[in-house]
Amino acid sequence: MAVRAVRGAVQLERDEAGHMEERVGALLTAVLERNGLTAADLISIWFTATPDLHSDFPAAAARKLGIVDVPLICAQELDVEGAMPRVVRLLAHIESDKPRADIAHVYLGAAAALRKDIAQ
Repeated sequence: MAVRAVRGAVQLERDEAGHMEERVGALLTAVLERNGLTAADLISIWFTATPDLHSDFPAAAARKLGIVDVPLICAQELDVEGAMPRVVRLLAHIESDKPRADIAHVYLGAAAALRKDIAQ
């Protein structure tokens, strides 16, 4: 079994805890489904949020999905002028037999514009 990394991002419409939980939950669910993963395949997840998001920790959405024994961490994204606002990104380390080229990176909604080269 190899260690692989999966990227993803989602843009929130507003900075509200419930909305963040919903959108980050949808992102994480899509990452798992599109890669044929379960919580047991997760090694760790890094979440970043743009500086304009203050309502909650993105990792809280993972805990509410039942991902309770996987190390999670949240950090603030760089505050780059002109960057897309209200974005949560994730970098999940997983165990998978898939070749690196077959990993499905997930960019939902407007966040697909961030990585047109790998968004699916």
